[in-house]
Amino acid sequence: MKPRLWLLTTAMAGLALVASAPANAASDDFYRGKTIRIIVGFAAGGGFDTYSRTIARHMGRLIPGNPTFVVENMTGAGSLIAANYVYNASKPDGLTIGHFIGGLIMQQVMGGPNIEFDARKFEMIGVPIKENVVCALRKETGITSVKDWFAAKAPVKLGGTAPGSTTDDVAKILKEAVGLPIQLVSGYKGTANIRLAADSGELAGGCWAWESVKVTWRKALDTKEVNVVLQAIANPHPELSNIPLAINFAKTSEAKKLVGAGIHDTQIFTRPYVLPPGTPKDRVQVLRKAFLDTLKDKEFLAEAEKAKLDVDPIPGEQVEKIIAGLFKLEPDVLGKLKEILTK
Repeated sequence: MKPRLWLLTTAMAGLALVASAPANAASDDFYRGKTIRIIVGFAAGGGFDTYSRTIARHMGRLIPGNPTFVVENMTGAGSLIAANYVYNASKPDGLTIGHFIGGLIMQQVMGGPNIEFDARKFEMIGVPIKENVVCALRKETGITSVKDWFAAKAPVKLGGTAPGSTTDDVAKILKEAVGLPIQLVSGYKGTANIRLAADSGELAGGCWAWESVKVTWRKALDTKEVNVVLQAIANPHPELSNIPLAINFAKTSEAKKLVGAGIHDTQIFTRPYVLPPGTPKDRVQVLRKAFLDTLKDKEFLAEAEKAKLDVDPIPGEQVEKIIAGLFKLEPDVLGKLKEILTK
């Protein structure tokens, strides 16, 4: 064989070997000895924090190279500070994962203020659970049913974190579309702070995920100090079959669409785990796989069951498709939602 032909053949064989190498080989080398941060946009002790810390205790051993995980709480503006930080300030190297409220994505769709990201450019890792929103109130309010709530002589004080959060958006839509008497008191750093404010008599309660409420407010629920009076979901949760659905109190077609688009649809991606735009695709795939593997891992599930954390993961690819659909909402529905949610 001639020298040049031999060199060409050898080079092509080398390229073939590289191409056939395991896809995670580079990521294995990259993640070995590294630390991955999960930036949680809410305070410690809340549902977002609880899920993240539980995931962080297991996900590292399911990633090639076994990196260490740490959770950092970056509170403020209903997790908007964290979302903007992950998009704009964190390096797209696969070492920073963001976890913020998915309602901020709806704020972007509506052109809300201070949104410094394009949700369509985040690399979605996945969602651990579809959120099932409920409204829970302290018994001292005298409201133990939605009938009592409608009959309230004064607006019921509900706690919120910021525009774009479940706590705020659900309260605003229920007030306008369903007609419940509500006074939203926003600005709390997380649902843990809202619970404390309700327990001290500062608030009546709030509306956020049952998956979080039943874990973090467990004792008060068991003693009936706190009661779930309404479900803001499309179908009754199996654990709350006797609690009415908000959609059933929406009297007009427009009201039903507002509850459907503004509450039901967004619950699918309320708890997204994301990577900054530009993160190398091989690392995105490694983290997506590890995320799903973690959420079906026996050790993780045992801890999740003990902590009463529900798990029903949605892959990142599916989340991206759902988010893309938000940017195609009917103009009249989008306009009304914008009027309600950006007040």
